[in-house]
Amino acid sequence: MRNYLIAILLIITTIILGSCRDDFAFQDSTGNLEFSQDTIFLDTVFSNIGSSTRTFKVYNRSNEDIVIPTVGLALGSQSKYRLSVDGVPGQIFDNVEILAKDSIFVFVETTVDITDFSTADEFLYTDTIEFDSGPNLQEVELVTLIQDAIFLFPERDAQGVAETLSLGTNADGDEIRISGFVLDDTELNFTADKPYVIYGFAAVGENKTLTIDAGARIHFHAGSGIIVGNEGSLQVNGALSTTDDLENEVIFEGDRLEPQFADVPGQWFAIWLTDGSKNNVINHATIKNATVGIISDNSNPTSTGATLQINNTQIYNSANIGLLGTTADIEANNMVINNSGLSSLLIRLGGSYNFNNCTIANYWSNGFRQEPTVLMTNVFPNTDLTEDLTQATFTNCIIYGDRDIELILADDGISQFNYKFENSLIKFDDRFDDFVGLPAYDFTNTTLYDEIQLNIDPEFEDEDANLMLIDNTSGANGIANPTTDNPSDILGTTRPAVNPDAGAYESVDLGS
Repeated sequence: MRNYLIAILLIITTIILGSCRDDFAFQDSTGNLEFSQDTIFLDTVFSNIGSSTRTFKVYNRSNEDIVIPTVGLALGSQSKYRLSVDGVPGQIFDNVEILAKDSIFVFVETTVDITDFSTADEFLYTDTIEFDSGPNLQEVELVTLIQDAIFLFPERDAQGVAETLSLGTNADGDEIRISGFVLDDTELNFTADKPYVIYGFAAVGENKTLTIDAGARIHFHAGSGIIVGNEGSLQVNGALSTTDDLENEVIFEGDRLEPQFADVPGQWFAIWLTDGSKNNVINHATIKNATVGIISDNSNPTSTGATLQINNTQIYNSANIGLLGTTADIEANNMVINNSGLSSLLIRLGGSYNFNNCTIANYWSNGFRQEPTVLMTNVFPNTDLTEDLTQATFTNCIIYGDRDIELILADDGISQFNYKFENSLIKFDDRFDDFVGLPAYDFTNTTLYDEIQLNIDPEFEDEDANLMLIDNTSGANGIANPTTDNPSDILGTTRPAVNPDAGAYESVDLGS
């Protein structure tokens, strides 16, 4: 009986082994792979900052399951690129399998220290992913532009605790601290020699001035910004460029350089001019993709003129507010604000403001917007605080957007609320007569509104792309007061002596 069972098992084993098919026998690759891309361009990165991850696919179009004997970077373990092949990280891989009519994913990223390679400000770093070798060799090229930069960040103490800045105490008496550091005297002049990358808040100390030269580029990591403390100052000395590439302009933006982040709001926090800061001047700058472009808190009696003077400056793609003034003293000339998640300009708790030839618009497309382009109030929301709005003058301005009502005036009736709009184009389409009879919106009252145009399309070049030039058929065309002391527009174009245009730009023929 025992021998009979053994014989049966042998027969079954023979049948099983004999019936096994070679369905999963992999053939060596013959160099007939196909790739979704033959060159991978990793976007510009800063030295020592990791790139975004790029992905491509490797296809086996044949009817055979194949194995690629080797897949790896040409520079091997010396390469600054990192790979993940079909979910496995590394730089060199053996016997990579691809089923018939199937594909695998390859992920690529890099981190490079420019000092390992060159003293140039920027350069191309390249490598190759090699699939197989000899006559079956196939390649995918890798290319990355590396920029050198100056990194500013909170230092860590012996216990590994990073620097923080105190913002005072909250209502419960608890201290509020944020990640940040005070710029020392050697760091108070940003030049155009290299880009700056800031982690946390870079603070300007008491009686110190941060000077930013023409052509400087300042990049902020997520949640970061510049904060100017009591008796501190910010001087942004951008200049009108003489070439089309605007090299003399100062640019503030995030540290993600990939094209898909070019217009993403909220990548960094703000330029914050705190209570008591003074003599802040911003000339020829672009401030883009912040949470709040500029926060200006309170005036300073020791300041010469306005606490903040803004000239020939653009603020775009702010997740919340473009320019936020709280009891501030601001003068702006040829300023452009567009695309803000809430209001492009918010004035609260009073203050003193003078806006000349400014284009303040809002065509936010990243969600539903409830707030108007311009909101002014002499209170602080959700509190009993109130302060005088001593003046808010808008001369030769455009206030426009894609909502019906783009100007709201919220007067508590307790503090002063002084304002005037002159020679300006305003979007205020009260289609349901909600504001009829309210004195604040009596556009026939020349003490409040003088030479105003309502609801005539400004004909922007492309407001979604922040191209805010106006056509010569614009509703702002020829309505400005030529006697104001603002002879050139934001591009340096001389305004005509007769019938200049409202807004930051003189009109051109856009072919509309």
